[in-house]
Amino acid sequence: MSPYKHLFFDLDRTLWDFDLNNRETFLEMCEFFKLEEKGIKDSELFYNLYQKINLALWDAYKTGAITKERLNFSRFFHSLNLYNIADNELATQMGAWYIRESPLKTHLYPGTLETLEKLFPKYQMHIVTNGFEEVQFTKIENSGLNKYFQSIITSEMAGYKKPDKRFFEYAFRETGAKPEDSIIIGDDPEADILGAHQIGMDQIWVKHKPLKPETTKPTFAVNTLHEILEIL
Repeated sequence: MSPYKHLFFDLDRTLWDFDLNNRETFLEMCEFFKLEEKGIKDSELFYNLYQKINLALWDAYKTGAITKERLNFSRFFHSLNLYNIADNELATQMGAWYIRESPLKTHLYPGTLETLEKLFPKYQMHIVTNGFEEVQFTKIENSGLNKYFQSIITSEMAGYKKPDKRFFEYAFRETGAKPEDSIIIGDDPEADILGAHQIGMDQIWVKHKPLKPETTKPTFAVNTLHEILEIL
């Protein structure tokens, strides 16, 4: 019998295919704003350059160095600047468009719904995410995930971001869970695995690609969501 009562799932890059959904949204955005007419001829190259800028800004956001508003503006402003387009209004419009459109995408990793369908009659299940609150709820609803989760815990609700132990303490208070009867399922070796390890909660590292380097040895590791059923 499983020792766990509560399953805490990360959302982006664990259940919701962030990279596929993000790429689709970005390329559609390039067409919507007619960026080719502004000198950005290769949307794929522009996307790859944006990814590097976005990743660096997300790292700053996770540490509290910048706000989410600054992140959302800066990632487009600095990307446009690579093409000598210094346009505050355009960057602001692109940021708003992206926040509105990206959560409408519904690509999940293979086996997501089938795995959740088998787990949710047996466990109390929760989402724990560092993503923007207004975006995450829309993703969950549009992807058909909301029926499986009793609670959705965001970093904005908690006032702290994973891997801060105070994020997990907040999640335990909200759900009535305890570290010893809980396990986290996530893709991020730092936010999910290290964060849970620090609070005394077991972890399942979902090794979706692109794979981040291991920072803390997880309790379990899987390559696909289906494999979770062999553990739980």
